[in-house]
Amino acid sequence: MNLRRLLSYVLLAIAGTSLMIGIKACSNPAPNQTTSSPASTTSSTMVAGKPKININSAILSELDKLEAQLGIPALSHKIQASRPYASTEELVSKNVVTQDQFNQIKDQVTIEEIVLTGEAKDVDYITKLGLMKGHMIVAGELLELKQPAQAEPHLGHPVEEIYVDIEEQLAERKVPEFKQTLIQVQDLVKSKPTDPQVTTAYDKAMTEIDQALVAIPETQRLAPNFVMQVINGLLETATAEYTAAITDGKIKEAIEYQDSRGFVIHAYDLFKTVQPKLKADAKQVEQMNTAFVELQKAWTSPIPPTTPTLTPDEVAVKVKQIEQTGMTVANAAS
Repeated sequence: MNLRRLLSYVLLAIAGTSLMIGIKACSNPAPNQTTSSPASTTSSTMVAGKPKININSAILSELDKLEAQLGIPALSHKIQASRPYASTEELVSKNVVTQDQFNQIKDQVTIEEIVLTGEAKDVDYITKLGLMKGHMIVAGELLELKQPAQAEPHLGHPVEEIYVDIEEQLAERKVPEFKQTLIQVQDLVKSKPTDPQVTTAYDKAMTEIDQALVAIPETQRLAPNFVMQVINGLLETATAEYTAAITDGKIKEAIEYQDSRGFVIHAYDLFKTVQPKLKADAKQVEQMNTAFVELQKAWTSPIPPTTPTLTPDEVAVKVKQIEQTGMTVANAAS
């Protein structure tokens, strides 16, 4: 397993987590969120319409956004290793980042715990399950390529990094526990990678993730505006992971490259589910399809090339195009 990921999971377990912000809340989530402090205001926990990142409890994928922005290798692990923080300024006093680096991200981080309600909570839930599926998708590709050692970390991420963050929601939504299923497939790939049971266990894990998704009513779950919020969250995380994979113009972190590939594949699959509802906006829908096809050129194979096909900036531009056009056509279809 990637050492940085392993250390992060251990530290995450020690620190403990509670219900946290997901990858991205709805486009105007203020009515659907509260913070643990009654005196807190929405502006203190939001920036540019997005939730801030809680440096005391955010999962690795969230912290990777800060790592990608600042271009500091292993910053996610450094943030987790120095927990807990009494203030965001302790990122500097604990020598996690410099003052200049902190100034670049200070408006994006918080130590306030945020509790989501309503649609924002539902988007968060589906986005996290979508991240699970992205990990599983790329793991499945690697298993088909007879690369179990590369697949194994991606089978571990759903249970070690994400499940702990939605466990309370699963109970609230009366979704049967499926943690043991995720553990089983990972353990099988570790110990018996060529065993036929691997395929059975993998398929069962995917099925149980899909069953967790249906806790949200289909009319809501497949509504264009709702789906686009989830897609934007997945693509935002993919951009951060892709950026973290590249150093000095070379792909140095295969796991981050593969993570981002899985998230983009799943995001495009989600777009295809709502595409028939967007026929009235045919030109813009076609623009989105083209943007997705162009975006996927960044991932030529589950096995990363040495030199990236697209730069992180080029990926970010295409993701922004999808995000902006997608919300426009989704709102028009509502």
